[in-house]
Amino acid sequence: MLKLDHVVFPVRDAGASLAFYRDVVGLPLVEAHEGDDWGDYPWLMMIFAVPGGGEIVLVELRGAPAPSYRDLPHDVRHYAMGVDAVAELAGWRARLRAAEVGFWEEDHGAQQSIYFEDPDGVVLEVTAPPSRPQAAASERAVTVVERWLGSRLAPDP
Repeated sequence: MLKLDHVVFPVRDAGASLAFYRDVVGLPLVEAHEGDDWGDYPWLMMIFAVPGGGEIVLVELRGAPAPSYRDLPHDVRHYAMGVDAVAELAGWRARLRAAEVGFWEEDHGAQQSIYFEDPDGVVLEVTAPPSRPQAAASERAVTVVERWLGSRLAPDP
């Protein structure tokens, strides 16, 4: 069975990212690697374990230009972590306030979410209850995607 193993994000300041992911989010730094040969840039890779499986990998490429996503909605690039119960979100509110990290909340009906940004502007979401695992392909999902693709490919009236 295919499972999510890790996600990788570039960062501009490894020190700020280390403090944020370790001290604010509470993820353990489990590995780190460095080198000087990634696209001609010296690099540092920090690997954080996510409880329940998987890793968040942050890479600083020293001297590389910062990526620009200014034309996109700021939360279109985000990743979510789940907690078992909506009541657990109160602890996240307190943790973020204590760290002076701004956040916003959204009610998605079946799920409640808190969103906040890391030092590089990547949006994190903590949601409750977590999404249920999907084991089989969804006919509805295929229909939605086909409709979207059809509308993009259809000529303008």
